[in-house]
Amino acid sequence: MSELLEMGKKAKEASVILATLPTPEKNKVLRNSADALLENMDKLLEANQKDVEAAKAAGVRTAFIDRLTLTKDRIHSMAEGLRQVASFNDPVGEVIFMKTLDNGLIIGQKRVPMGVIGIIFEARPNVTADAFGLCLKAGNTVILRGGKEAIGSNKTIVEIFQQTLEKEGLPKECIQIVQDTNRETANEMMRLNGYLDVLIPRGGAGLIKNVVENSTVPVIQTGIGNCHIYVDESADLEKAMRIVINAKTQRPGVCNACESLLVHKNIAEKFMPEIGKALQQKKVEIRGDKATLNFVEGAIPATEQDWSTEYEDYIISAKIVENIEEAMAHIRTYTTGHSEAIITENYTNAQRFLNEIDAAAVYVNASTRFTDGGQFGFGAEIGISTQKLHARGPMGLKELTTTKYIIYGDGQIRE
Repeated sequence: MSELLEMGKKAKEASVILATLPTPEKNKVLRNSADALLENMDKLLEANQKDVEAAKAAGVRTAFIDRLTLTKDRIHSMAEGLRQVASFNDPVGEVIFMKTLDNGLIIGQKRVPMGVIGIIFEARPNVTADAFGLCLKAGNTVILRGGKEAIGSNKTIVEIFQQTLEKEGLPKECIQIVQDTNRETANEMMRLNGYLDVLIPRGGAGLIKNVVENSTVPVIQTGIGNCHIYVDESADLEKAMRIVINAKTQRPGVCNACESLLVHKNIAEKFMPEIGKALQQKKVEIRGDKATLNFVEGAIPATEQDWSTEYEDYIISAKIVENIEEAMAHIRTYTTGHSEAIITENYTNAQRFLNEIDAAAVYVNASTRFTDGGQFGFGAEIGISTQKLHARGPMGLKELTTTKYIIYGDGQIRE
């Protein structure tokens, strides 16, 4: 039996125990795991520093390094995320409905764990903590396969959690990490039917496309984020400046960062030079249409590919549009269904945008950077789903459960 099959077998066995673990015990494990992260902070920072140095030596780009890097503040945030999940209501066992049929059968539906969840992701070590916290609270075991750039950090985090699990008398296989980061292990994981109940990819377009196209395990597709902001004719331009700068530069390497800016032609002459200068001061390269090049000194011509690119970097595409109709048509053409925003003081245009733009999160007068489980009040998140079946948007605890029907009878038979 291969190493991955053995991991799947152990995860399946552990899932039987975890599925019926009482809520207070799950919460205790989560709180103790949060404490353990902080107690082992120096060890974790040391492992992460080695990952970061190796990535820099390999010439990895700056935004990727940001996703990879752990700091004391980020580790505290990881621990706080676990405590938040511990404080939330447990979805497992929730009875969604119960009714009595004419034949006397009592039929109901309740939430139950999915079982074993697999996650293939790239360079964000905080995903390891988020996945553990949410999967455990929802009664699932998890097998993680991270990228080679973060393997030292991820192994250290998993070891910390496994030690906590064993101290609480639970199988350490409630969380496991694939230590071989070769592509073949990812491909094998995609075929782990019978052990994995669902597979969730988190990362760039190439990773997600590969998993969606090649997995025989059911997949929840998470978001490639080609996120747009449309600045309408009626926009408060000071408000628009703050929002665009935040959405693009606060953390450019994440999926909810703004990648494309659309501006109404009637405000372009005033707004574009100002926003262009502000973005360039933040070291953002602007790739624009012909009209944008007239207003923004130093901007370079955009290609067709730019309109559909998730840069995850200090780059933004920009286009001047005739009206809200052209803005929405552009978004419909190039959206990845993640997060889209309009900046406007026109109520009718705001409602049109909300109603007519099809994405997991649609904003009026706010940064797309809020599309996040923690920011939405879910604590941590397992990813941002851009599909429409089962889960859409930030996936919290309920999205990591399924349902089953429960039926009480008193000897009924079907005629």
